[in-house]
Amino acid sequence: MKIVRLAQDDTALFTEWLTLFGKAFDEPDTYTGAMPSAGYRDRLLANPDFIALAAVDSGKVVGALAAYVLVKFEQERSEIYIYDLAVDEAHRRKGVATALLNETRHIAHDIGAWVIYVQADYVDPPAVALYTKLGAREDVLHFDMTPLKRG
Repeated sequence: MKIVRLAQDDTALFTEWLTLFGKAFDEPDTYTGAMPSAGYRDRLLANPDFIALAAVDSGKVVGALAAYVLVKFEQERSEIYIYDLAVDEAHRRKGVATALLNETRHIAHDIGAWVIYVQADYVDPPAVALYTKLGAREDVLHFDMTPLKRG
């Protein structure tokens, strides 16, 4: 297995990467129902503040991670927010997620990020156990807000 950072023109890899997220989260329409155009995809993947990693085994994407580099305002530093992490069911408990997270940690070191953070749902004990093994747990509240139209 190797960990690959997706780049511009990785059309097939990007499609397989999105498909894995949809399958792993049982949300195929969310991830593949309105796939980005080639231009959008390439701009996204060219952005150094977006991290798209794929775990590839025998030519197939078996793990996927999406993260964002957040440039901070209070100090000259950044942090990385892991937005999504998924592993194909047949490849779970084989170190795929840990390999993706460790590559993210290497990227964080390379760019001088001071911390990486990720959310986990209480109803997802495997994710909570994995993140607990690799980092310090903080109990926080998360709120979603809908956009508000002006006027």
